Amino acid sequence: MQKKQSYYVQSDLLILIVLFIVASLLAIYNAQQLEQYDGENFVLKQIAWFAVGGLFIASVQFLDMEQLYKGSVYIYIGGILLLLLLYISPESIARSVNGAKSWFNPRWAPVSLQPAEFVKLSTILYLSVVISKHKEKFEQSNLKSDTLLLIKLVATTALPVFLILLQPDFGTAMVYIFILGMMIIFSGISWKIILSLVAAVSALLGSLLAFIVNFPELAKLVVGPARHYQIDRILTWFDPTQSSDTANWHFDRAYMALGSGQLFGKGMSGVEVYYPEAQTDFIFSVIGETFGFIGGALVILLYFLLLYKLVSLGLSIYKFVPFASYYCLGFLSLILVHVFQNIGMTIGIMPVTGIPLPLISYGGSSVMATMLGLGVIYRISVEYTIQNDYLFK
Repeated sequence: MQKKQSYYVQSDLLILIVLFIVASLLAIYNAQQLEQYDGENFVLKQIAWFAVGGLFIASVQFLDMEQLYKGSVYIYIGGILLLLLLYISPESIARSVNGAKSWFNPRWAPVSLQPAEFVKLSTILYLSVVISKHKEKFEQSNLKSDTLLLIKLVATTALPVFLILLQPDFGTAMVYIFILGMMIIFSGISWKIILSLVAAVSALLGSLLAFIVNFPELAKLVVGPARHYQIDRILTWFDPTQSSDTANWHFDRAYMALGSGQLFGKGMSGVEVYYPEAQTDFIFSVIGETFGFIGGALVILLYFLLLYKLVSLGLSIYKFVPFASYYCLGFLSLILVHVFQNIGMTIGIMPVTGIPLPLISYGGSSVMATMLGLGVIYRISVEYTIQNDYLFK
């Protein structure tokens, strides 16, 4: 009995989660010194989000892999219906913010909810099942079966991406597309197909970027006045001399904050450089200013350890539960694209988007969804421990 209870204590994951929580609360506490929102205590709110996320992790442990496998299609459909409900909801329930209708945020409710954050998980879960079922049916893959799998994966991802683009939220849609690309690679589809797909997508994105850079005014006319800032962000990323002063200002302030921390930072409550959304989009700049290069490097190390855990767990669980392996790699893709994009925009190698730094940026939907995703990872780790123990008995 004692041995069975120990299965549910995954020390490495628990330590990582605690370290992320500590890093998040310290960073948000320092970001709060800028007093962007008077009377708001983001630290206490973040603690509440982590508490709810902890309940999510605990709740998932009552499910087993077979239940998640069989229920994945219903979870996926539920996510699609949630996005559809958001789209048709009136302004009293889902108000547009910066031209995007991405949140359930009724005026009478104290909290907001971004469905797309949770639908990422349901999409990854169902993509994992689609790959697993296809592999069971086609034990020997060929060009025809690989093409069929590609169509299944693209169709599964296309529906949520379409509904998210209707909001419109181009940045979040790109996260889904990146996850799809990674899942295609992990699924073992022929490299002939993958290289052809990469060439086509690269040509499309290259043409789109060339159009925006060479004809910015026409691009702004196409997207409409409410989305001009997105064109400015791309121009700032590609060539700051072509963009507006407002778009450059975000980059300049983030650079200034990050660089001013130097090697060891300014210490707690040492934040001096003002910039908007410090507790969310630009939380890594706060970390750099407060704790310097050393603090930023330690945060990146935490993500490296999490990604390493996801890779090793995904490879280990494959022989017992293949679909769980694909979920680990899909969740890895989610964390990877968020970290690369968020830190990348802070240091200027990626355009500015509203993509948060997972487990560190302030935000209820982001924190709860990531914790829920980690709950499934935790359950997979428990399952591997149990199966591995039985194997060697």
